[in-house]
Amino acid sequence: ETGFTLIEMMIALFIFALIAGAGVALLSVGVRAQAAATTRLDDVADLRRMSVLLANDLSQIVPRTARSTNGATLRAFTGNDGTSDPLVLGYVRGGRSNLDDAPRANLQRVDIVLDGNRLERRGYAAIDGTADVKTVVLADRVTALAMRYRDAKGVWRARWDNALLDALPVAVEMTVTRANGAPLTFAFAAGPLSP
Repeated sequence: ETGFTLIEMMIALFIFALIAGAGVALLSVGVRAQAAATTRLDDVADLRRMSVLLANDLSQIVPRTARSTNGATLRAFTGNDGTSDPLVLGYVRGGRSNLDDAPRANLQRVDIVLDGNRLERRGYAAIDGTADVKTVVLADRVTALAMRYRDAKGVWRARWDNALLDALPVAVEMTVTRANGAPLTFAFAAGPLSP
């Protein structure tokens, strides 16, 4: 007389199961959304780090030629179109920190290389003739890359192969397309900004 009937208990358990199932489904959707957001934010952070690093490098390029490991003269700035050569950019930059007071210059030779589907920054220990390199991955899953260079007259070029060995562009434009992503275009001022 004071208890529940079997039918009432079954209905209560059914309602509880529906609420628990909805809660688990809602939690699952929340976890998947969080994982997707984290992946996307990591991608954005990677591209932002790449942009900041390249902006810092390119704002400090200097018109200094270098020598390769075999002694050949390298231009102060080399720029390819991003499709014809793995070497995308090559330059010498100033402003290199020397926190450990090592006997070296504050200049550094840097190559930006498209190695397969990874865009890498290779910083050399010495400007001339060194094979000692420190590699940093700027972007992975790169499916397409396009480059343009602006000269002092305002003309955009697909390659920077100026006849003057120490000539520098005034701006660099990079369009990066990554897997499952839209093309993103970055524009960088090259060299120190004039007052």
